[in-house]
Amino acid sequence: MTLRNPSVLLLVSAAPFVLSASPPQLDGIEYAQLTIHERLIIRVPRVSPAPMRARGAPPVPQVRWDEKKGPECVAMSALTGAAVEREGEVDLVVGGARRIRAKLDDDCPTLDFYRGFYLKPTADGQLCARRDGIRSRSGAYCAVTRFRALVPRKAKK
Repeated sequence: MTLRNPSVLLLVSAAPFVLSASPPQLDGIEYAQLTIHERLIIRVPRVSPAPMRARGAPPVPQVRWDEKKGPECVAMSALTGAAVEREGEVDLVVGGARRIRAKLDDDCPTLDFYRGFYLKPTADGQLCARRDGIRSRSGAYCAVTRFRALVPRKAKK
């Protein structure tokens, strides 16, 4: 029998030594390490724009918003959508009706958020200003600096 591969020859000649080695004694104590990697991402869709009006129908008035003092944190489970109105801001739709404006870092363009964004769940289930951020679908990360509550502007008479 002729072996052409020298590494096979080395492996065959070392086999008796490996098989005869006894396992190390551990004095009855065994240690093990288990690492579990988990990744969960919440996708927040962009709210679709108002439907196109029919020809001849009266124009639908656009809602104007006033900013008021906002919360420190928003429950992630309450987020139903988002709208991008201005640079550096993302309006979060909370519970289907309320709006909370997330102010983003100065160096964060919101152009990438037009197709929605991702949130990484936190242990407390909250999205908090000065702690958390949002990630665009392209991978850009922007920290949330503060939240502002949005209330519909009252029409002037």
